[in-house]
Amino acid sequence: MSTPVKTFKLGGDMEVNRLGFGAMRITGRGIWGPPKDADEAKRVLKRAVELGVNFIDTADSYGPAVSEPLIGEALAPYPKGVVVATKGGLTRPGPDVWLPVGRPEYLNQQVEMSLRFLKTDVIDLWQLHRFDPKVPVEESLGVIAKLQKQGKIRHVGLSEVKPHQIDQARKVIEVVSVQNMYNVGDRQHEDVLEYCEKHNIAFIPWFPVAAGKLAQPGGKLDEVSKRHGATVAQLSVAWLLHRSPVMLPIPGTSSVEHLEENMKSAEITLSESEMNEIESAVK
Repeated sequence: MSTPVKTFKLGGDMEVNRLGFGAMRITGRGIWGPPKDADEAKRVLKRAVELGVNFIDTADSYGPAVSEPLIGEALAPYPKGVVVATKGGLTRPGPDVWLPVGRPEYLNQQVEMSLRFLKTDVIDLWQLHRFDPKVPVEESLGVIAKLQKQGKIRHVGLSEVKPHQIDQARKVIEVVSVQNMYNVGDRQHEDVLEYCEKHNIAFIPWFPVAAGKLAQPGGKLDEVSKRHGATVAQLSVAWLLHRSPVMLPIPGTSSVEHLEENMKSAEITLSESEMNEIESAVK
């Protein structure tokens, strides 16, 4: 099997390295409040860029209002070619609690706040974090389309959606990315990945590292990873990079050491027989 392509063009014009960084973990426990060590969080962000990461994914609800300001403080003014993606549409009543709010005036406010926290004039990629069952998505995305016309948002994506919802959104706005839960052991969104491949839409898998039985010592993932002198986490990310050219994994961490370990995933080349071995183990 040939080595996976290294980059992907978001929206056809924003080229990013396919192994990105997810900035959810640079917050407190339950994705609530500040991190234990804000200086280390900023070091992680700076080191990620040094290691070639030019796609950083965050959300206004991470903290809330913790991850975005840390990114702004650590990286603005942004080095050329660095793409920062954020999300809006989930509110936070407390640790580990997430409630969708898709009212246009709320989303408008959150975009303005994200611009301020990220210390930028334009959000490279803004993603609707969830569809709000109480608000027609046409209304939620209508205000985003206006902000895009004003030049405050470059590209728009979605999160946790099914193909029919992507179709619905695309009637209002161009969709360049979809962020759904996906890893070697959790493939419930295979239909969405296929949709993204067909339409050349980036697929950003959150929770990219396999958990549970598959990841246990002595299992197939453990066996294949040992062959490569890698960890199961590294192999999980390498598998995603091999799985599809539209895949943009964004493993996250709050430690520089763990970040450096994650980045080595891109150096692993899996053969076709190894991909088949992993597939069989999953089934």
